[in-house]
Order: sequence, then structure tokens, then C-alpha cells
Amino acid sequence: MHQRIRDDIQGRILRGDWVPGHRVPSEHELMAEYACSRMTVNKALTQLASAGLIERRRRAGSFVARPHPHLEQVALQIPDIEAEVSARGLAYRFELLQRRLRAPRAGHAEERALAEGGRVLALDSRHLADGRPFALEQRLIDPLAVPAAAEQDFAVQAPGSWLLRHVPWTRAEHRISAINADAAQSRLLDVPDGTACLVIERRTWRDEQPVTWVRQVFLGSFYDLIARFSPGLR
Repeated sequence: MHQRIRDDIQGRILRGDWVPGHRVPSEHELMAEYACSRMTVNKALTQLASAGLIERRRRAGSFVARPHPHLEQVALQIPDIEAEVSARGLAYRFELLQRRLRAPRAGHAEERALAEGGRVLALDSRHLADGRPFALEQRLIDPLAVPAAAEQDFAVQAPGSWLLRHVPWTRAEHRISAINADAAQSRLLDVPDGTACLVIERRTWRDEQPVTWVRQVFLGSFYDLIARFSPGLR
């Protein structure tokens, strides 16, 4: 019975029925719904909390986990590009360039890791600020880890913004590098070939399950990365 309760709650979270911050029914409510003991309910909630799907707060109850604002000790937050562009006082617009549900490409470890069911959801897009290209994005999502993503057309809302609002994660990894834009990137960014760009590759997991991989290419003159820290942090 505790597995049934756990699976039911997990399904609601993964489908996006319960978004981060949503209050999970209380132990007494779950006991009444499933006609079981408090110990059975507690075991299911404990397993969900251990998986990072819910947060249990003393006297307040259980809630769908929100993304943790910090990675490791000194880290970068996962950015919401729409929010960042809007915060600069610029008009944000998103363009979905291509959407495919496909098999992982040979030799791409990040794709194989996300192809739990043999397919990845691949999304190529462009972010604009006041009508000017701001960033390019290549994103892969595991359809089994995030089944609700298959129902989203992402024609208007950027997948990154949608994921931050609807899908909890417990661990992330950034890789930052610099490149000179190639011909295809330069055309989409509307800059000369070879323009300096900042590249951020990021992977996120829920417990040990990969959720998404993304590669974002920002114009070097448009984007800054800032990390604040104090002495003694390691």
C-alpha cells in the first residue's frame, strides 16, 4: 500500500498536476483516502522526501519540492532567461526553431543518459530581447522523467521557464566555456562570424534520474555570470 501511495503522489508531481510548492494532503487525509495506517502513509512520504520530490515541514505538512536556489557551496543559480530579460526592462520573446522526439545520437553520452525509454525530446530555440537575438538554446528532456513535457508545444513558453515552474530537481551541474560563433550560430544571432560567445551547458537530475540537458549560447557582450561567496566556503 505504501508503494501505491508513493506512486500516486509521484505520478501527480511528474505529470505536473502538482507544481513545486503545492501542498500534499496531510497524513490523516491520506489515511482516509487509502484506508490505511499512519505508519503506511508515513513510509510513503518518507520515501518521496528521500527522493527529493517533496519537502516535509514540521507542523506545516508536506509540499512538492521547489528547486534548491544554490548548487554545492558556491554556485550559479539556474537562470530563467525570460525573467532576466524582463528584469533588464526589455521585451522578451521566444522562438521554437525545431522540436523532435528522436533516438539518441551515437557518441553523445548526455543523450543516452536521457533516453531512458529509447527516445529524447529535442528542442532547438532562440531567445530574443527587444527583438534582437539574445541566446540560442539546444535542450534535451527525458520523456519518461517528465511525461508532461510531451503535451507542451513550447511554441510560446520557453522549456527552461516551464521546467523551473513545474518540475522539481535535486542536483545540477554547470559547465561554462567560450567559443567563437560559427556560421550557423552567427546567422541565428545576427552577428558576424567568429563573434565571441559564452556557452553554458547544464545537466539536472531528480535524485539519480537525469531530467534535462541544455546548451545555451549567449553573446559575450550581453551576458555576465556572477557568483557571490564569503571566506571559508570551499
